[in-house]
Amino acid sequence: MSMLFLQQVLNGLLDGVYYLLIALGLSLIFSLGGIVNLAHGAFYAIGAYLTIVLSPHVGFGGALVGAPIAVALLGILIERFLFRRFYRSDPILSLLLTFGLAMVAEQSLRLIFGAPPLAYAIPSWLRGPVFIGDFVYSYYRTVLLGVAVACIAALWLLLNRTAFGRVVRAGVQNPDMVGALGISLQPYMTAVAALGIGLAGLAGVLLAPIYAIHPAMGQEIITPAFVVVVIGGLGSFWGVVLAALIVGLVKGVTIALGYAQASIAVIYLMMLLVLLFRPRGLLGERIQRFE
Repeated sequence: MSMLFLQQVLNGLLDGVYYLLIALGLSLIFSLGGIVNLAHGAFYAIGAYLTIVLSPHVGFGGALVGAPIAVALLGILIERFLFRRFYRSDPILSLLLTFGLAMVAEQSLRLIFGAPPLAYAIPSWLRGPVFIGDFVYSYYRTVLLGVAVACIAALWLLLNRTAFGRVVRAGVQNPDMVGALGISLQPYMTAVAALGIGLAGLAGVLLAPIYAIHPAMGQEIITPAFVVVVIGGLGSFWGVVLAALIVGLVKGVTIALGYAQASIAVIYLMMLLVLLFRPRGLLGERIQRFE
């Protein structure tokens, strides 16, 4: 029983990690551009479908690299022709825009691939168990955790140890000062959109062998991802990381205790408590919208 409990907890943490891949992109795009991207889950779904399209030609390893890049390039086009028009507008307009974009993406996937769920098998070279003493866990899920942690570490290094990251963080905190220094945030916003949307595509590739792939899968992931952003706090990298781990841990423990149907409700209850006692989130900061 204890081994099963630990497996469920690890599965919950795995859920938290892929929530994190999506939530970090959401937080970055909103923090710098003021865009509440309800279409973010659609890019996750597109990444999963691209895995099915690309794998027969380049294998799963090629899809793991190619699909996120393709989704990131799509993100650049979306930012250039849609998001950029709404940076200085009422946030409700961008909310409506991204909601419509999400619906268009979902229906497009339904027209192209059909409504029934599709399955993608774990590649043979990633199958099998991992033994740690008496504990047994899926090799693929272990690799998935490692890849996700590596991506999150790389993103942290990019934002905190490079000139690009310094400008982005300054743009989040004080965009007027950045503008006064003669630095245009437009190209940085394009890069952030590509990065954040590409991370969503990566999450879709990583989760394709685990969950059923269907057109509405983006809707299923976007709400928990928003919950993670709200709990962690906008503008805080580590706040979102902490929130994702807490959400995943609580979800896993709830399932392990035998209350699987209540696992999502518990997450929403956590968000409610955070909003009541700390509206800015666990580590949230005051930010200004990109001008």
